[in-house]
Amino acid sequence: MGLLSDPNRRRALISLLTRLNAPICVVCYMAGVAWFMGLAFEPFTLRTYMSENAMGSTMVEERFPAGERALGTGREFSAHKKKAGGMPVDWLVKTMQSRGLEVFTQRFSRRLPFPDEDKERYMVKGTNVYGILRAPRAPRTEALVLSAPCSPGDDNNQAVGVLLGLAQYFRNQVFWAKDIIFLVNEHDLIGMQAWLEGYHHTNTTGMDWSPLQGRGGSIQAALSLELSSDVVTSLDLVLEGLNGQLPNLDLANLFYAFCQKIGVLCTTQGKLQRNDWDSVSGYSHAVQTMMLMVMKQASGRPWGDHGLFLRYHIEAATIKGINSFRQYKTDATTIGRLLEGMYRKLNNLLERLHQSYFFYLMPSLSHFVSIGYYMPAFGLLALILLLRALDLWIQLATPPPRTEDGVADAEQMSSPGVLSVLTPLVISHLTGVALYTLPIHFQEIAVEHFPVSETEAVVLTAIAVYTAGLALPHNTHRLLTGRGTENGWKVLKLVAVLYLAVLLGCTALINFSLGFILALTLVPVAAFVTPDVPKALSAFIMVILSPACTLLFSVFLFQELQEMPVSFLDGWMLYLSVISQGILDHALYGSLVYPLVALLVYPCWLLFWNILFWK
Repeated sequence: MGLLSDPNRRRALISLLTRLNAPICVVCYMAGVAWFMGLAFEPFTLRTYMSENAMGSTMVEERFPAGERALGTGREFSAHKKKAGGMPVDWLVKTMQSRGLEVFTQRFSRRLPFPDEDKERYMVKGTNVYGILRAPRAPRTEALVLSAPCSPGDDNNQAVGVLLGLAQYFRNQVFWAKDIIFLVNEHDLIGMQAWLEGYHHTNTTGMDWSPLQGRGGSIQAALSLELSSDVVTSLDLVLEGLNGQLPNLDLANLFYAFCQKIGVLCTTQGKLQRNDWDSVSGYSHAVQTMMLMVMKQASGRPWGDHGLFLRYHIEAATIKGINSFRQYKTDATTIGRLLEGMYRKLNNLLERLHQSYFFYLMPSLSHFVSIGYYMPAFGLLALILLLRALDLWIQLATPPPRTEDGVADAEQMSSPGVLSVLTPLVISHLTGVALYTLPIHFQEIAVEHFPVSETEAVVLTAIAVYTAGLALPHNTHRLLTGRGTENGWKVLKLVAVLYLAVLLGCTALINFSLGFILALTLVPVAAFVTPDVPKALSAFIMVILSPACTLLFSVFLFQELQEMPVSFLDGWMLYLSVISQGILDHALYGSLVYPLVALLVYPCWLLFWNILFWK
């Protein structure tokens, strides 16, 4: 307190921060990036451990014996699916009833805002089939869910067979204290969304669905199973859900514990765990695994059917069977035993999973990075914005130097008008509103006047509106009264820097990965852009660091991390597909990434673009 209350010391501190502001900002940026990259180094991570006492021991004897019979059921399901041309509803109802379940169906339909060219669908109609195994030893107030999506073609038939095999096996056990719901959903996420909305009596997406005739208790946890081959070499755990939500870490720990017990090869992000963490290749492998999780989480889209459960505070994950032609093989019986063990442990829960972490990153299944370890990396980047805001505040509060005749510079003394600051703010956000609303509303007009499909019209309209926003400085200057003052751009930048700091801080609290990626590209722009820098070079750098180019670079980086590099043309087509999927995810499931970028991030970037061309 003495440092701030003493005028001389306060002036010395202000002078030091003003003089060394730029070097401190550079050091903070480099330290933030280095901190983040160091998170994948194993000595800096924590080993996973079970926090929930009810699931602390894996001393459960798994006896599921019917793996081959389950695969036969899967082949029978495949034949009926081909015969029906989709979900074999009648066959599924009869099969579940023969296994002693209470069976119900739910019809749903949804018209997409524009055709989904990736999955070739526009008007979606389907039926969900689910069976409930009532708990024989409890008042049936809680439930667990095991789901398997009915995918087109020959995909995931084996998962449905394993689900039906487990239903028959679980029916003969007497120790269940929770209802177990076996769900086969059609049209992947759309069907799952319809079932969850019907189960919880909500309708947040405007989908048409029939009310559920049967319900279990309050759902405590859920697993989604995806198998597309009779032979599985490893099981991959998918955690990333809608808007970057993650399940409680104990669910991942439970999966890893039973994989270790049974001897199943397990992966996350499709990558095996390595023990040579002290080598360059081992560290690089951990960085790739962690970066894949960051990229998936930042996308805000659900990466499996489990992702929609998380918005209802239901801990869920997707288990995918991978056939990568390794020598190691896992049969359906072993997978059934793994699921049996996990559900028997979840059956012991006395309360919802809550004792472990909800915010974490995983360089491997055996190690994790908690929120207390990765938030300082973001904090160092956010500190740059606060330092720049402090520097601008000091400059605005400091009186201008006087000339030899004792008169201050009139231009320096003149205060900026409200209109000179308010106009860029209003126009920037109106441009963001146009970017958010026009692509879908103008698709019919674009299709009538140009030889493009509806999906192409939506994407090209979004790109056109985004590009048109680059004319913002010219439009702003036409609306300004008189020429801008010297302090005008400083006031505007002070507002923009504080705006960006609050925006990135709130984003990082909800979705750290998205907030950190945006901070990596937007913080340098916010820190060093002024009207005095070279216009052409600075404009090029700003465009490279803009949200659209950040997404383009992320697409290529994601493909490299998956070891599936693409050419520039293929990458560009994938980039356009990612834009359309982002808009669809917002319309169908309520993903917040597209409105966040369109209504907040892009207008904030436009403010700095306006500062660069300030006159």
